[in-house]
Amino acid sequence: MKTSPPLPQTDARRTPVNRGGTMLPGTATPRGETPAPGGTVAGRPTAAEPAHRPVAVLADGEERATEAALRPKDLDGFIGQERVREQLDLVLRAARQRSATAEHVLLSGAPGLGKTTLAMIIAAEMGAPLRITSGPAIQHPGDLAAVLASLTGGEVLFLDEIHRMSRPAEEMLYLAMEDFRVDIVVGTGLDAAAMSLELPPFTLVGATVRAGLLLPPLRDRFGFTAHMEFYDPAELERVVHRSARLLEVEIEPAGAAEIAGRSRGTPRIANRLLRRVRDYAQVTADGVVSREIASAAMGVYEVDGRGLDRLDRAVLHALLKLFGGGPVGLATLAVAVGEERDTVEEVAEPFLVREGLLARTPRGRVATPAAWAHLGLVPPPGPSWAASPGPHQSGDSGRDGPPGGCTGTTSPNAPRHRPP
Repeated sequence: MKTSPPLPQTDARRTPVNRGGTMLPGTATPRGETPAPGGTVAGRPTAAEPAHRPVAVLADGEERATEAALRPKDLDGFIGQERVREQLDLVLRAARQRSATAEHVLLSGAPGLGKTTLAMIIAAEMGAPLRITSGPAIQHPGDLAAVLASLTGGEVLFLDEIHRMSRPAEEMLYLAMEDFRVDIVVGTGLDAAAMSLELPPFTLVGATVRAGLLLPPLRDRFGFTAHMEFYDPAELERVVHRSARLLEVEIEPAGAAEIAGRSRGTPRIANRLLRRVRDYAQVTADGVVSREIASAAMGVYEVDGRGLDRLDRAVLHALLKLFGGGPVGLATLAVAVGEERDTVEEVAEPFLVREGLLARTPRGRVATPAAWAHLGLVPPPGPSWAASPGPHQSGDSGRDGPPGGCTGTTSPNAPRHRPP
């Protein structure tokens, strides 16, 4: 199977080097560092020298190559997100007709819906080089200044997880996006001097899963904003068929539908499940992915008919069997499944809530009737899970403490009944 190499990815702390030891086009050396012969920068091994972890680096490179091969290269090949594609196509075509750089673009939505792919498509449609970095890598204004200073005219800068960038760097980005200029301070104490650095016009593509964490001044500087929606099963079937064709996997329509139905509305998950089903079909069958083969492979990898994995089912089992369907606090639920609280809240809960299997109430997490039915259990007799909380239980999301983990208690602020 032939795959295309992954696009170069850079950030403020890394300089890509190709196999010959030279810098890749459209990249810049960090300030104060000079590429040395043999593919090193300031004596440090680069991607051309996997000396310390050869197995991990090679395996990661193969996975990246496979992912890059499955990414569409233009808007016509991008499946789903019809409204976003139509709007973005107008923005890019208008910019090309004016021979100008495209407007700054902000993409929001859950992981795996195609934000990085759209950033690559924007660069390809504009015929411009692409620079990739992330918010966590930019914790100081100097980190951002180093990236911006190395940009070329018309270049596309993709800033993933833009909401995790530090506030001082974010404030520097305001001026760079609006006036294509950054102000930096050189030196310290009495020798400090302010310098204004002019930047060539560029396009910033920001991606975030939590758009609400961006300050309004930053959001307002994006000329085009788009929210990525989850895919429906028909769109995911098209994604699976396209990926199977690129991976040279023979797949039946029923097999593609089986994979799409367990992909949680996310193309990234669909592609990952397809590769695992391909492995199963190659080892245990004749390599053809049918519905039966796809279902058997999903059983091996613990993905059920609705796309729930091991962690999802562990959360539901604990909620139903240990706590009678809830309500229960998040910390208690996390201890019951042996995971960190953030893992349960950020990995398992969003999908369970979206599927209508779990609900967040002021008293804590509760299972819905659909959760009992999905696990084949009968809910215990009693009041409905959606019963409204008492006056002393409002205002808390059930993250911790008595409001999220117990019922039938009396608030310490409630008036005590005294006999006459």
